[in-house]
Amino acid sequence: MRDGALQTKSFAFAVLIVGLCKGLRVEKKEFVLSKQLLRSGTAIGALVREAEQAESKADFVHKMAIALKEANETEYWLELLHETHYLEPDTFSSIHHDVVELLKLLTSIINSSKRGMSS
Repeated sequence: MRDGALQTKSFAFAVLIVGLCKGLRVEKKEFVLSKQLLRSGTAIGALVREAEQAESKADFVHKMAIALKEANETEYWLELLHETHYLEPDTFSSIHHDVVELLKLLTSIINSSKRGMSS
C-alpha cells in the first residue's frame, strides 16, 4: 500500500508548513491566515498517522477522508495567501504542487480502500 509514501510526504509537508508560517509571521507580520494554514496543513499528517491505528477499514477510510478535507482546506489558505500577495509566486507554486500531490494520494487511497470494503 502507498501509506508509507503518504506518511512521509504528509510529515514533510507539515514541516514545510511550519516553516512557511514562521516566515509569514516574522517577515510579513501575518498572523490570522497563517494560523489557519498551520492548523490545517499540519492536521493532514496527524490524521494519516492516526489512521495507522484505525479500528476498522471504515474507520481508516473515515480518518483519511478527514485528512483529505484538511488538505483541501490547506489548498484554499495557500491560494488565498497567494492572491493577497503574502506568498511569492515561486513559493506558492512549490508548496501548491505538494498539496495537490497529497490530495491525489489521499483520494487514491480512499477510493482503493472503499473498493476493498465492498469485496
